[in-house]
Amino acid sequence: MTNIEKVNYNNLLQNIGQVLSSGRKQAFQVVDNILVKTYWEIGKVIIEHEQKGAEKAEYGSQLLKNLSKDLKLKYGKGFSQSNIYLMRLFYLKYEIFQTLSGKLSWSHYTELLGISDDMSRSFYEKQCINDNWSVRELKRQRNTGLFERIALSKDKAGILKLSKEGQKIETPEDIIKDPYVFEFLQIPEQERFKEKDLENRLIDNLGHFLLELGKGFAFVGRQYRITLDNDHYYIDLVFYHRILKCFVLIDLKLGKVSHQDIGQMNMYLNYFKGEECSEGDNSPIGIVLAADKNNILVDYATGSISNKLFISKYLTYIPDKKVLENELRLLLEQEKKGIRHGEN
Repeated sequence: MTNIEKVNYNNLLQNIGQVLSSGRKQAFQVVDNILVKTYWEIGKVIIEHEQKGAEKAEYGSQLLKNLSKDLKLKYGKGFSQSNIYLMRLFYLKYEIFQTLSGKLSWSHYTELLGISDDMSRSFYEKQCINDNWSVRELKRQRNTGLFERIALSKDKAGILKLSKEGQKIETPEDIIKDPYVFEFLQIPEQERFKEKDLENRLIDNLGHFLLELGKGFAFVGRQYRITLDNDHYYIDLVFYHRILKCFVLIDLKLGKVSHQDIGQMNMYLNYFKGEECSEGDNSPIGIVLAADKNNILVDYATGSISNKLFISKYLTYIPDKKVLENELRLLLEQEKKGIRHGEN
């Protein structure tokens, strides 16, 4: 076989592999869709049975126990008591089958049904569809309280929109979280480390870091040097946002953010606007990521700044979701009263 024949044959193998991979993916999707519809139908049958006066099929009821036992005997795996309960709950939460997405598997819906709050569940469902999340990514974002972290920066109308539509990137504010969660770095809570160590670990885990930053981020460089009057300054991390069409500059701070840190980032933003942005680029965004911040100081330090400059905290561990949920609940209550939640 000549070299040309080998190349042609390898191309043939590659093309067949691509067709096979695509076909298998479509087949799995079809099977998943059939499974989702089947489980929805089973949930509907159980609910209709209840409505005829039979006992309620709450978790742990004799009805579910009997169904689980007999269905497993007759049809095999897939009919545990918890799974049958989820089928029933599935129909209750999605009574109109047409509202279900063909993009989501039963594993996605199993995870979503574990979210009791309707607004939160709706957000994660829309986000799975919008960003094509795997079940693993859904679990990670749910465990780190993504909905609460984004919602805490919005008013009531913004929270309701977030719940109904998922996160849509239209303005610089839409890409900001507070706090950011870097649990994937696996840094013990009490471990001491330097800013350079944090930066190195983020770069070593760039894929996870990009997922935490959100949709649209493309990595440009680290320790990005700018020179002013023969003095060199270094921006920790520089990204370009494909949707907003702008540079995003990130500086990392181990302690509490200071007004000097904010002033320095403002200088970086002005430099980028004057020297780095090309025709068609929007104004750059600056994010100072700090271990802690004082909101009053931040308000005063950013009060007269026209640049898009944001201060957020980061955590190296998964936050307490109950705390985030309570903060969001308090925010919504205060929105009803016409006041905002003030923090130190």
